[in-house]
Amino acid sequence: MVYGFLILGLIILLLGGKFLVDGASAIAVKLGLSAGLIGLTVVAFGTSAPELLVSVNAALKGTSDIAIGNVVGSNIANITLVLGISAILYPIVLHLSVIKLDYFFALTSSILFYLIALNQEISRLEGVILTVLLIAVNLYIYKKLKGTNTINSFEETTIAGNSIKAISLILIGILGLYFGSDLFVDSAVEISRLFGVSERVIGITVIAIGTSLPELTTSIIAAINKKTDIAIGNILGSNIMNVLGIIGITAIVQPIPVSELFLKSDFLWMIGLTLLLFPILKTKLNISRIEGGILLFAYLVYIYTIL
Repeated sequence: MVYGFLILGLIILLLGGKFLVDGASAIAVKLGLSAGLIGLTVVAFGTSAPELLVSVNAALKGTSDIAIGNVVGSNIANITLVLGISAILYPIVLHLSVIKLDYFFALTSSILFYLIALNQEISRLEGVILTVLLIAVNLYIYKKLKGTNTINSFEETTIAGNSIKAISLILIGILGLYFGSDLFVDSAVEISRLFGVSERVIGITVIAIGTSLPELTTSIIAAINKKTDIAIGNILGSNIMNVLGIIGITAIVQPIPVSELFLKSDFLWMIGLTLLLFPILKTKLNISRIEGGILLFAYLVYIYTIL
């Protein structure tokens, strides 16, 4: 029964995120906001909403290992599992701006996350700093990419509709995120106790992969449609949002204790795998199927070391 609740919670959580994005995007269009601003704010936040609600819920319930494991595990899964599968399906062609902007900020945010966690707690003040940095990074990237195809292409996926429908979707989305995250976290904790597995491992594996499904789905669809710049941008952007936005907001709501095991193992894997990505991205500005296989293998090795 607990597995059923876990799956049900995840489904409600993901649907809640989708409804929130659809409704908020429609409202933003009606208010006359640019496609780029919507993409960098409404959609970026909405697709990360499942991770946010799970982390906040876990922190408030005193299961901080799930809150931290959700973000660290998602970041690792994004740059190995998600990117690896996407590249295997179709080689990913890159723009130089991806390395100069997205990758730089993704790596920097990961290192910053590690540094502020060294005292084994993410405080409210540090949460505020991370959130302010998120706003600054988004504004900087928007200014740099303003008017490019990467930004304007979002307009094709924006859902238009009447205001009542849009507001209804937002409300349904918020309710779905709340109840879905509550059910998902409670079920995951119950499973960890049932099998004697630590909350850290559950957070890094089950929770992280579950909340990364929107990124995985988006990237696979982008790869199949040969829009690989969307796949890599989605992944790196999600990693930036995970650290600066999710950890930042969660810490403001509830300071997050960080166990020593995370610092000695998972944080180092996260930074190391992000660094591994650089020579892969830099070589010929593409990620081949072989390199995608290497990333996927690296994820399997990581999972093997923690189980």
